Amino acid sequence: MSAQRHVLDVVDDDLWSRRAADVMAAAITAAVERRGRCLMAISGGSSPLDVFDRLAGLDVPWADVTIVQVDERVVPPDSPARNLAAQFERLGDVGARWLPLPVDALLAEDFPDESDLNEVAAEFLQQLTDTAGDPPVFDLVHLGLGSDGHTASLLPGDPAVGELRRYVALTELYGSGESMNRRLTLTRPVLDRSRMILWLISGASKGPMLKRLLDGDMSIPAGLIHPPHSVVVADHSAARAVHDRTDDDDHET
Repeated sequence: MSAQRHVLDVVDDDLWSRRAADVMAAAITAAVERRGRCLMAISGGSSPLDVFDRLAGLDVPWADVTIVQVDERVVPPDSPARNLAAQFERLGDVGARWLPLPVDALLAEDFPDESDLNEVAAEFLQQLTDTAGDPPVFDLVHLGLGSDGHTASLLPGDPAVGELRRYVALTELYGSGESMNRRLTLTRPVLDRSRMILWLISGASKGPMLKRLLDGDMSIPAGLIHPPHSVVVADHSAARAVHDRTDDDDHET
């Protein structure tokens, strides 16, 4: 396996969310200064919510920012599994423009499939390419890392991992019983073209997969993402498994 290069920033557990918010704010501000706008994509889950809270309180040129979702579950708007509500609760009042994934349109379909996706995603994709070009280029993409090696909603074994033509993909069903759902996700080609990917990784359970990510392990979905600039902000609990790494571009604070 050929190692993928990342800048690794390890911080104390209680400083992790503050550091992550500072890095995001700096990247957003730099994009606006260079290009007059920032197109940012954010991932779901509970771990980044405190980061978003802190980010909302920082001095960021939000009027020039468009926020896109990296992924979303195909569930009703009032479902606790829906990422957008929690994301909007933290960042909805900052003054940025929002471009959510078109999940609500998919919900209108009894059995959403790829043909449905092409139709319902057309307006979203038009807005995306109007903002970021065709193919679209994000200035900043925030990604997490699952304990199974997934990132975005690119899950091990799912056909969406291999989608290389479309900008968004629809996953297979996951979960059990009433919690089963499909997910809509940005695809690898879109993520690879991002000017910067910021991995936010915390908790001891993420340690083994963090090591595999840093080692360039292409057998996990996260290891298949190859942007030109990749920064990993990890807390000590997550980074304990990689404490012996000695790459020149790694640093600890």
